[in-house]
Amino acid sequence: MTPVILRAPSPRMADGERTHLDRAPIDMTLAHAQHAAYGAALTAAGGQVQVLAADEALADCAFVEDVAVVLPELSLVCRPGAPSRRPEAAQVAPFLPPDRPRLTLAAGTLDGGDVLVIGRRIFVGLSTRTSPEGLQAFKAVVAPHGYEVIGVPVPGALHLKTAATAIAPDRLLVNPAWVEPSAFAGFAILEVDEVEPFAANTLTLGDTLFVQVGAPRTLERLVAAGYAPVELEISEFAKAEAGLTCLSLIVPAVG
Repeated sequence: MTPVILRAPSPRMADGERTHLDRAPIDMTLAHAQHAAYGAALTAAGGQVQVLAADEALADCAFVEDVAVVLPELSLVCRPGAPSRRPEAAQVAPFLPPDRPRLTLAAGTLDGGDVLVIGRRIFVGLSTRTSPEGLQAFKAVVAPHGYEVIGVPVPGALHLKTAATAIAPDRLLVNPAWVEPSAFAGFAILEVDEVEPFAANTLTLGDTLFVQVGAPRTLERLVAAGYAPVELEISEFAKAEAGLTCLSLIVPAVG
């Protein structure tokens, strides 16, 4: 089974950071139910799910993906671009896998939501949350392990993985309005339907491809391309600018 780290949502999630969306009321009872269903779905897909306790003072603590990047060779504790989120990293760091070195970003800022790992290539979004200095510091950590790191401007979205995720080792699902598809040279590109801009954020665990409820046209494109997506409802987290990947840290096996 694949270890997966989740963190329960803060009761103050409605007060968290916003960049592209207006604030909307969040039903926390429904959010907890959706979070539980998300964890159950990942368990069914082969995940060994651990749910960390929430911190009421940290409104965005459920979005655990942003505070660390876990690779087969090492774990990197990030420095989130939003100052309000930086305490989250120190709280999650002790729960990162003990079977590989744990390092800390040395300079700049880096959100895990901007880090898209596809084999030995890692695309890093240059967004409002990840700085050029953070990109260079990340590159210095992972390049010695044989990774090619490519910076990708993200002018239209909060994070790179809001606009592009891998749906196969050689194919990405992309929203071309938010990130330039040509940045992913060598990969096949499937575009989301233009009326479903948030559909590009998918999550893969084992052989299961998860997609968000509410993007039927993009779902049809995925099915036509030969995929069998599983839908997950995260409407309350989407109000806080979150996608499927935001809610988990998937721990790959040691390389």
